[in-house]
Amino acid sequence: MFSEQLEKISWERTTEAIMSKSDADVRRALSATRCTVDDFMALVSPAAEPYLETMARLSRRYTAERFGKTMSMFIPLYLTNSCTNSCVYCGFHISNPMKRTILAPDEIENEYRAIKRLGPFENLLLVTGENPAAAGVDYIARALDLAKPYFSNLKIEVMPLSADDYRRLKVHGLNGVICFQETYNRARYNIYHPRGMKSKFEWRVDGFDRMGQAGVHSIGMGVLIGLEDWRTDVTMMAHHLRYLQKHYWKTRYSVNFPRMRPAENEGFRPNVIMSDRELAQVTFAMRIFDHDVDISYSTREPAPIRDHMATLGVTTMSAASKTEPGGYATYPQALEQFHVSDERTAAEVERALKRAGLEPVWKDWDASFDLCDTRKTVGL
Repeated sequence: MFSEQLEKISWERTTEAIMSKSDADVRRALSATRCTVDDFMALVSPAAEPYLETMARLSRRYTAERFGKTMSMFIPLYLTNSCTNSCVYCGFHISNPMKRTILAPDEIENEYRAIKRLGPFENLLLVTGENPAAAGVDYIARALDLAKPYFSNLKIEVMPLSADDYRRLKVHGLNGVICFQETYNRARYNIYHPRGMKSKFEWRVDGFDRMGQAGVHSIGMGVLIGLEDWRTDVTMMAHHLRYLQKHYWKTRYSVNFPRMRPAENEGFRPNVIMSDRELAQVTFAMRIFDHDVDISYSTREPAPIRDHMATLGVTTMSAASKTEPGGYATYPQALEQFHVSDERTAAEVERALKRAGLEPVWKDWDASFDLCDTRKTVGL
C-alpha cells in the first residue's frame, strides 16, 4: 500500500530539497529523456521560474505528440450535498447549516436529460458528499444504472470504497474514479479533516491501491491547492503516480491541481495562494514528468487561463458545471460546494477551443468496452 511507502518520504526533507534545487538541476531535468521525481522537484522549484517559456514549449510538444489536437470534455453532476465529514474548507461541512439534498431516482434522470440539452456530453462525473448510510454503494450503483442510457463514460467522485465495492460498481458501468487526497502532509492532515471517515488518512490514501486492485480503468488524482506548500504536495503526488503506474500499469491516470475557490463555509481562508504563473509551472512540470498522464482543468479556473493552457498541456476540461445537487434542473438554487469561475456554456467553451485549433472530444469510451469488462468480471 502506498501509505507504507509514504512513511519513508519526509515532508520536511522534500521541501528542503525542492527549495535547494539549482539552475543546473533544472537544465538537467529539461534535457532528461525520462524524468525522475527528483527531476520533477527541480521543475516545480523556484529555480525553474526563469525557464517557464522553455517548459511551455516542451509541454506543448509532448502533449501534441501524445494527445494530438484534442480536448476531452466532461461534466460533473452532484447527486447529494449530504456529508458526515467536517472538512474545514468545504461548503458541505457537516456543521454548516444548510438544506441537505439527496436526489431521488426520477430527479437524477431529470438531471441527465437536462445535461444532454446543454451539449453532446458523453463523459459524466457523478459526485456525492460522503454519507455512506444515506447515499452509499447501492445508491451510486442505481445512479450508474440510470446513467447508462444517456452517457458512454461514467466516473465517480465519492467516498473511498473497498476493492469489492469498486468491482461491484464496474458491473454497473463504472469506468473511472476520481479522488483528491487534498494534502499528503500526514502530520497536518487532521487539522483540515478533524472528524468523519475522511479524517482517516491511510484509508483515503490507500484507496487508490484498492481502485487499482479492482481493475478500475481510469484513476484521477489531485491535491487541493491552498492547504499546504503546493510544491511539496504535488511532489508527493508525483511519487504516488509513479507508485501506481508501477503496480497497476494497465490503468490510465489523470491529475488535477484545483486551486481553492470561495465556498459557503467562509470561515476558512487558504494558507497558500498559487499564482497563475505557478499553476502554469506545475502543469508544464507534470507534462514533462509524464507525457501520458491526463491533466484536467475544471471550471474552478477562469476562462482566460483555461483557454491559454488548453494548448500547453491540459487534455481534459469540464464545461457548464454546476456544483450544487440537482443544479441543472431540479434544484437550481441549491447550495453549491464552491463557486465556479468559468461560467460559459458548453457551446461557448467548444467555440473557444476550436478557435485555438483544438477539437473537443465528447466521447472517449464506448458501452461495448463495459460489456467486455463485465464478461471478464463474471468469468465469461
